[in-house]
Amino acid sequence: MKAASITEIKKELSELEKGEMLDLCLRLSKFKKENKELLSYLLFESFDEAAFVTKVKNECDELFEQINRSSYYFIKKSIRKILWNIKKHIRYSNEKTTEAELLIYFCQKMRDFEPSLKNSAPMKNLFDRQLDGINKALSSIHEDLRYDYHESIESLSL
Repeated sequence: MKAASITEIKKELSELEKGEMLDLCLRLSKFKKENKELLSYLLFESFDEAAFVTKVKNECDELFEQINRSSYYFIKKSIRKILWNIKKHIRYSNEKTTEAELLIYFCQKMRDFEPSLKNSAPMKNLFDRQLDGINKALSSIHEDLRYDYHESIESLSL
C-alpha cells in the first residue's frame, strides 16, 4: 500500500469534522509510542519550552547515571541511546534554540563523563558531529542568542 502525500493528507484532514479528527488522532496515538509522545508534547508541553528543555535535561542526567561503565562498548552503546532520545525530543520541539541547548548539554555531559572518552575515536567523532549540529542550528537563530550559545560552545572540548 502506497502512502498518500502530505498535501493530499492535509486536504483530506481539512474536510473532516472535529469529532472525526479527534477519532483519527486517538487512533494514530495507539500505533506508535512516538506518535503518543508527539501528541503529548503538542498538547501539554509545547506552551512552556523552558520546562520541556529542563525535563529532557533531567531525563538525560538519569540516563547518564545509569550507564554501565564496565567497558567502552557498553558506554558507547548507552551514549548513542541517550543521543537518540535527545534527537527525538528535538524533532518534537522543532525549535533551533531548543536543539542547540539540548545538544550543548549533551556535549557537556560527554565532556564530564568518567571514565574519560578522550581516547575513544568513535566517541570523539560523535562529539564532533554534535558540535557541527550545534553550529548548524545556531546559524539560523538571532545574533544575540547565537553569541550567548557560542560562549557555551567555546568551553566545550573533549
